[in-house]
Amino acid sequence: MTGHPSPSVISRYAGGDLDLDEATLWSVEVHLEECADCRARLAGSAPGDVVALLERVSAGVELQVAAGPAPARRRWSARRHRWLVWRLVPWLTMTATVLGCAVLLQALRPSLPSLVLLLAPVAPLPGVAVAWSRGSDPAWELVASTPAAGLSLLLRRAAAVLAVIVPVLGLASNRTGVSLALALSPCLAFTTMAIALGVVVGVRRAAIGLAAAWGLVVALPALLTADLPVLLRPGGIAVWVLVTVASAGFAVTRADRFRRLSSRN
Repeated sequence: MTGHPSPSVISRYAGGDLDLDEATLWSVEVHLEECADCRARLAGSAPGDVVALLERVSAGVELQVAAGPAPARRRWSARRHRWLVWRLVPWLTMTATVLGCAVLLQALRPSLPSLVLLLAPVAPLPGVAVAWSRGSDPAWELVASTPAAGLSLLLRRAAAVLAVIVPVLGLASNRTGVSLALALSPCLAFTTMAIALGVVVGVRRAAIGLAAAWGLVVALPALLTADLPVLLRPGGIAVWVLVTVASAGFAVTRADRFRRLSSRN
């Protein structure tokens, strides 16, 4: 195309006419890059809805420019995300509700073995599983790839879970007359075991496996026989402490494994 495109061609181009051949489209676009007059003619030939859209976008951009740069994100907000995943809240609420139901059921059926002690080991596991899971944290890949990620991030979130579970467990123990040390020792032991086994199978799978094993092997037989196992009696505290220390030591020696992104996490 030599010279300026005709007004009809520019009008058809502005309206998105599909009948324009590729050679004409290409020549018009090349010419518009160099000719201010034709660009002005093109702006005047645009359909009304396109002009209205451009005006809205322009007004929005001007408002954003006038408002200035967005305020910097507060440091406490970033720190909060290191300690807490908001999807933990429903799980922690559910756990607290289950413990409350255990206290109520214990009051109604005193002949049952201590339901608080039977639930204490698995009470933190739902929260720990959610705290380090791809499906629970929308920004999991980004969070897991930061310098603060790995075992330290997992421990922070596990501590946030325990900060909620431990007071609830303490209140439930007080209501049912159960020793607080006897309730907390298996709670801490199962938390560290979930983290330690998470090195091998992933934290979520480890938590689910531990909860299922405890329910089938210990809790269900205890309910059927109306008798607490030896591990939930005062002499079992030393065993739980030993398990906690051993699990924590194993997790620390394999801390680098929590930095590897894999589907099992």
